[in-house]
Amino acid sequence: MRVVHNSLHDEVAATLREEIFAGRLAPGSFVDEAALCARLEISRTPLREALKVLTAEGLLRHEPRRGCFVAEVTQRDLDEIFPVIALLEGRCAFEAARNASDADIATLTALHEKLERHARAGRINDYYATNYAIHEAIILLADNRWLAQVIGDLRKILKLARLQQLHAPGRLDQSLSEHMAVFAALRARDSEGAEAAMRTHLNRQREALREVARLSKSRIATS
Repeated sequence: MRVVHNSLHDEVAATLREEIFAGRLAPGSFVDEAALCARLEISRTPLREALKVLTAEGLLRHEPRRGCFVAEVTQRDLDEIFPVIALLEGRCAFEAARNASDADIATLTALHEKLERHARAGRINDYYATNYAIHEAIILLADNRWLAQVIGDLRKILKLARLQQLHAPGRLDQSLSEHMAVFAALRARDSEGAEAAMRTHLNRQREALREVARLSKSRIATS
């Protein structure tokens, strides 16, 4: 696969970012520069510039004299990030409820109908993609570039672990219920209600990830 773009290192960074999110570059794995150069048909210079970008985003970690490794999100990372992003996305929901037009609500209605269909069918990957689109739509409606910028940076880190929470027992239905509560407040133009519902939604994601981690440890202990 050959990468072609006016800004080659940006395109390489985008390619590697998606491979990290998809799990093709696994958490903790070594980034083999020679192999990537051969596969992407590029020189070391744009690759190394791309690795600097991903390291700055927190998706890679650089170890002197060893190279780059795909970042692993720890439980402490999640404990520290989720309260922050709950506050930030809660504020976005507050602003979105004040800003949303009837056309915006119609768009959100269609997205939530799609979300419900995926939940009922148990399509976790499709549900996650639609869930992500809903969060993006709310951030856009908030129309605050500073909020969007900080949330975007944090979401890149959380994307390494966030999908796992949907595998917690009962989480898919719970997540849908939380989303519908946020949407009901947005539709009613209830800023404070939307903010509270979004904070609850994000904090419960953290609780679900704790449950996934607990179940994983339990399975390992009994295997």
